[in-house]
Amino acid sequence: MRDIRIATAQFEHRDNDKEYNLGRIRDLTRRAALAGAEIVCFHECSVTAYTFLQTLSRDALDALAEAVPDGPSVQSLVAIARDAGVVLMAGLIEREPDGRLYKCYVTVGPEGYITKFHKLHPFISPHLTAGRGYHVVEVCGVKVGFLICYDNNLPENVRATALLGAEVVIMPHVTGCTASVMPGRGTVDAALWDNRVRDPTRLRQEFQGPKGRGWLMRWLPARAWENGVFVVFANNIGRDHDSIKPGLAMILDPTGEVIVESHELGDDVVVGLLTADSLKEAPGRRYLRARRPELYGKLVEPHPPGHEPVTSPGWRLAFRPDEHP
Repeated sequence: MRDIRIATAQFEHRDNDKEYNLGRIRDLTRRAALAGAEIVCFHECSVTAYTFLQTLSRDALDALAEAVPDGPSVQSLVAIARDAGVVLMAGLIEREPDGRLYKCYVTVGPEGYITKFHKLHPFISPHLTAGRGYHVVEVCGVKVGFLICYDNNLPENVRATALLGAEVVIMPHVTGCTASVMPGRGTVDAALWDNRVRDPTRLRQEFQGPKGRGWLMRWLPARAWENGVFVVFANNIGRDHDSIKPGLAMILDPTGEVIVESHELGDDVVVGLLTADSLKEAPGRRYLRARRPELYGKLVEPHPPGHEPVTSPGWRLAFRPDEHP
């Protein structure tokens, strides 16, 4: 790995408004490039918006989806990357030639399309297909792995990505401030978001408390520390369908310490310097070498018949009205 400056962004997306969302991606990418970033990362489904997808029929979701890399949104991302002179990462819904739909995260640069990753644990729509596996690729001289939102809640996914050689794990999310049975967790009153300019303190307390940052700090630092990887967390902020999201874009070093984070109550981008020395000194690198795979057979046992894997959030989905958190 070499030293590199990476940016992570947050912005209030608009449901099913690709033109607007691409405009915000363009503006924030330019800001990041002026601050010295070589790679700029955006949240899950940053091109299309996210939570409203649960309300779409198969035909409506198919109409929203695009080919990758030949679709118009990816071509727009390439133009943004070329204009800013950076590598750009953003999310959308992909339609593959066989008609299957995926939660896709694409990487493009000034020279064009680079790679893509499909979310391993999609749940927002029953019409989405789960990704086929892990993905690590060299970008700008750094080995980068990808895991989208829920993927990171399973420690095995981050460990496997690290074992494939990832030095940096990009973690695009749409998360925080959701309904939950956990103490202190829950939603944020939309009125606080609407009144954020006149009364920022109350909203900041919600975002920084157990509904937002407090929850992230339970597991984001652990994923970085236990695997000895840099973690780049991107998230949206503000209105997301019927909820309010807290942003909190941040980058953590391989010891789980926060390098840089956004405290803005609105659209923002922050840039962090990721150093090769930090990676070499990370305790997690020793832990990877200390593993004893002969003990781990239970981890790879298949589910028994009738107990197939189920990916489900802790909050009720519109298309599963009978499901309880």
